[in-house]
Amino acid sequence: MKKFTDSDVRWGVLGVGNVCEVKSAPAMNHIPQSKLVAVMRRDEAKVKDYAARHGVSKWYTDASALIQDPEVNAIYIATPPNAHLELTRLAAAAGKPVYVEKPMARTFAECQEMIQVCEAAEVPLFVAYYRRALPHFVRIKELLDAGAIGQIRTVHINLKQEVEADLITKLADNWRVKPEIAGGGYFFDLASHQLDLLDFFFGRITHASGYAANQAKAYEAEDIVTGSFVFDSGVLGTGNWCFTSSHTARKDEIIIDGSTGQIRFATFGKGEFTLLRDNQEAEQFHFPLPTHIQQPLIHSIVDELLGRGSCPSTGLSGLRANWVMDELVKNRIY
Repeated sequence: MKKFTDSDVRWGVLGVGNVCEVKSAPAMNHIPQSKLVAVMRRDEAKVKDYAARHGVSKWYTDASALIQDPEVNAIYIATPPNAHLELTRLAAAAGKPVYVEKPMARTFAECQEMIQVCEAAEVPLFVAYYRRALPHFVRIKELLDAGAIGQIRTVHINLKQEVEADLITKLADNWRVKPEIAGGGYFFDLASHQLDLLDFFFGRITHASGYAANQAKAYEAEDIVTGSFVFDSGVLGTGNWCFTSSHTARKDEIIIDGSTGQIRFATFGKGEFTLLRDNQEAEQFHFPLPTHIQQPLIHSIVDELLGRGSCPSTGLSGLRANWVMDELVKNRIY
């Protein structure tokens, strides 16, 4: 990779939608030697409004114009997944590091091309799987690595959500359930976080298979996925994702079983988890979440670019999550 020679990171953001209101972009101004200097959105009224509200001096309606801005030296792609590959091509061609929203792209093949263009341009590629840097998940990894629950045997994902009535009325605007934009449905949007997190804990998944279906017919994308997977470390896993469950069945839980204990947590909940060990009382861990949830991960990107650390979420790790998702939905039964 080419050495990043600037003394600070000056971010340009492509696609300042909802994720940029609190979760991500504002954090760029709270990190030493990091600043948000330019934003882009095709809707001029909306991008001007965002820039005014967030104190950003430059705004654009054209992605190429922002990328070519000489003040901008790092690009954050916060658009839906269908634009990730093309925008990564443009940013890499300009020689600027890329930070891209998750899922990394619509397909494993698109992820591969993103890695190729960044490697050819010798620029780093990071992916917004920010849970890798959140304190409670970092603590879980430390406990697992230290053998707190012995040898890891299995991991089970159980994610069930009901179809929200107010969401159904807005399907025309809901890109997350349009496969041509998102790659799939809520499975691609939410399970990507979970599968990447397990990659962080246990390493690469080498085998995966499953079944997908559209049971409720509320939208085109799959609404239920079940599957199993095997990690290179020998851990076995299963997943059950349903996005048309009853309210009673609503669930967000991952259970990690070891030879001497168990860890339970919610992927999308508070900064909490439970540790259970043989012949001991259950231990509850609570960690405050940052106001800007992506700030710890963005901080790690800034540190890597400035030569004082490393980021745990790269194009190569993001690629692996897409591969697993593609494998799990290959068998669509109806």
